[in-house]
Amino acid sequence: MKSCLIVDDSRVIRKVSRHILESLDFTVDEAENGQEGLVHCQGTMPDVILLDWNMPVMTGIEFITQLRQQPGGDKPKVVFCTTENDIAHIREAISAGADEYVMKPFDHETLQIKLQLVGMA
Repeated sequence: MKSCLIVDDSRVIRKVSRHILESLDFTVDEAENGQEGLVHCQGTMPDVILLDWNMPVMTGIEFITQLRQQPGGDKPKVVFCTTENDIAHIREAISAGADEYVMKPFDHETLQIKLQLVGMA
């Protein structure tokens, strides 16, 4: 079974994402911010990370930058899930190491398509 870590400060987004991912046969863990997410990854590296951009403690960009420098941090597919939709933000996310980008709010079909694009669904 594939594993996914949801890193988002919104409890509602984590709940909705968890529901979609579990219906796609993922095991799911959650983190409220980038720092919690990094600690989780140091213990168990997930197959996929759904990552919010704007969070307290550590932003999504700070998270992915540090993740990609860790041993095994190049392995997870990272999908940014955010309201930031201009081309500059998308470019920044991709150049920081993101594999895909999905706009909030998203639905089951949209997330499934993004996971297929990164080879995880």
